Amino acid sequence: MEPLTEQRDVSGPVVYGFLRLVRVAPARQAALRDALAEYCRRHELTLHGVFTERTADTERSAAFTGLLDVAELDETYGVVLPALSHLGPKAIAAPRQDRITASGTRLLLLRGPHTPRPSASRPGRAASERARHRSPGPTPAMDHDT
Repeated sequence: MEPLTEQRDVSGPVVYGFLRLVRVAPARQAALRDALAEYCRRHELTLHGVFTERTADTERSAAFTGLLDVAELDETYGVVLPALSHLGPKAIAAPRQDRITASGTRLLLLRGPHTPRPSASRPGRAASERARHRSPGPTPAMDHDT
């Protein structure tokens, strides 16, 4: 009798990481790489590589071009980022996000977009009323069908 699938070494969908590390301490770099690897392990994804950009304010870098090249591969499921800020400043990040998703790969975030917290409650406001106005929380990193 063959072992169950859960007992076999099965590789998950292929993803690539992207980190924008401009003037970042080596310890922080290692922590971000470890966070990508741990996220992939928990979600049964196969992290095939991490592209690291070290230049500031450029839309076309060698690291991002390489990421787009692998995003076009049939076997690539997605791109993993610690947060959207790793795509660069807002003026660069939006077109980069569009280019990644246009390739048909998913964009997976360890931390979702920042949602502002409600300001301090006013005196006399009921707890149930405050609860109705709370943010739903971060957006899930993966679609429900995965």
